[in-house]
Amino acid sequence: MRLSFGIPALALLALATLAAPVGGQPLAPAPEAATGRIAKTHGTAQRFMVAAANPLAATAGRDILRAGGSATDAAIAIQLVLNLVEPQSSGIGGGAFLLHWDEAARKVTTLDGRETAPAAATPDRFIGPDGKPMRFLDAVLGGRSVGVPGTLKLLEEAHKRWGRLPWAQVIAPAIRLAEEGFPISPRLNGLLSGERNLAKDARAAAYFYGSDGKPKTVGTILRNPAFAATLRTIAGNGAQALYTGPLAQDIVATVTGHATNPGDMTLADLTAYRIEERDPVCGAYRVWRICGMGPPSSGAVAVQQILGILETRDLARMGLGAEAAHWFAEAGRLAFADRNLYLADPAFIGIPLGGLIDRDYIRSRAGLVSPDRSMGRARAGEPPNKRAQLLAPSEGIENGTSHISVIDAAGNAISMTTTIEDGFGSRLMTAGGFLLNNELTDFSFLPEEDGKPVANRVEPRKRPRSSMAPTLVFDASGRLYAVVGSPGGSQIIGFVAKTLVALLDWKMDPQAAVDLGNFGSRNGPTELEKGTEAEAWRAALEAKGHDVRLLEMTSGIQAIVKTPQGFAGGADGRREGVAIGD
Repeated sequence: MRLSFGIPALALLALATLAAPVGGQPLAPAPEAATGRIAKTHGTAQRFMVAAANPLAATAGRDILRAGGSATDAAIAIQLVLNLVEPQSSGIGGGAFLLHWDEAARKVTTLDGRETAPAAATPDRFIGPDGKPMRFLDAVLGGRSVGVPGTLKLLEEAHKRWGRLPWAQVIAPAIRLAEEGFPISPRLNGLLSGERNLAKDARAAAYFYGSDGKPKTVGTILRNPAFAATLRTIAGNGAQALYTGPLAQDIVATVTGHATNPGDMTLADLTAYRIEERDPVCGAYRVWRICGMGPPSSGAVAVQQILGILETRDLARMGLGAEAAHWFAEAGRLAFADRNLYLADPAFIGIPLGGLIDRDYIRSRAGLVSPDRSMGRARAGEPPNKRAQLLAPSEGIENGTSHISVIDAAGNAISMTTTIEDGFGSRLMTAGGFLLNNELTDFSFLPEEDGKPVANRVEPRKRPRSSMAPTLVFDASGRLYAVVGSPGGSQIIGFVAKTLVALLDWKMDPQAAVDLGNFGSRNGPTELEKGTEAEAWRAALEAKGHDVRLLEMTSGIQAIVKTPQGFAGGADGRREGVAIGD
């Protein structure tokens, strides 16, 4: 179906279809709690399409495309509106990774807008007075966890390269929404209801909560004049306005002024921040070519390792079920074992990147999988070109995020995954009306193990490892076929790999692919999404020796697929987004 709602109708759609919140998941802290499912059919369009995690954001992106904007212009508008309507997940106080497809030049470009550690950061940043790693929330809450944000500079750099409309025009939808207000959705209300620390920040409490201390109710019109003023400054002066001057001074004051857990960010840290262009990580899967983001993201490497192992099986014949889940989980174990040892910021360690995605190496890893028995916990392999480094593995904890997929009328595309890390980030709100990230808790809390340095340890100006996996898929002729990505912390890798298998092997439409029950392993238990078809595979997997856990696995996958008629899109029913276009 083609969706052509205006903003008020889309707001009512979001308000009418979300369910009450349910519990979080027991392993690594969930990025965001589940808030029910929305039944959706896939969107269709002929000329262009956007898929985003909130209908107001998707509408802003579609309107920009209708005005003649590029995929990049639309992604900027979407991100800035998400800062308002989905503040728990992303915004200009965080970071992002972006993939751009230039249809005319036939070129993939990837930009790294990941946050960086302050220059004063040391490897023992998250070691407590007792010499042990801090509890996760103790590290998160306050200024200690805040990294130098990169999202806004990323958006500006992308606009300079591929924008068509004026910078101020693509910012205007978010300014208007911040001034006029928008209704609080059931998902935002549900997450606020389950949040225990955000109201400790005076600015956040005044914005999100009523005088009775309870979250503002569903449908309440939320206005953010402070953020509107911030965006007006940025529209007039560019992204640099966030990194110098009053806005930057306020960020530093907010970070360093926390009463119990202050950070050490300086104005010099903000001024020094730079966007990095990285080489895309591309590899074959059957007849397809899959491209993603390289380190400091581990997403593309791990997704390609999983797919390379699954390529040794005929998944189309195997179909969806316990046998496929077994292979999927075992592939995940092997990929995460390598990820945890070898991947981090490439400016600080030598990464055997080519070796990790070498097809012969991946097939040798596939040979470790038994069709009849789970391997339990996998060990890292010895990829070609491995450097003679003595590193210790690090699992780490990663959390919240959002994803944006866009294809414009010229065939250009954006796949961008964007984050402030944990739900509501560090729980610090600036005077400028936006939340700050807690991205530094994506570093390993332990700087070394058994006398060996951990690749993902905290170091000055370093970028923490990520699992974000914005993805582009190309057919055998090199034509763009799909734009995919998801939030979900370290589970992103499995969410994206599952969606690619569903699209490419099981020929599902994009809505069915994103809504399919999640499953996999992060080199620990085999995880099956509670309340989905995956739950039925538990007994068969346990018979193969899997330690199975049923979890809420709150993905937020956004997928667009090119079809002979135009485009088909899917927006994950676990969140409130839509896939719309003309």
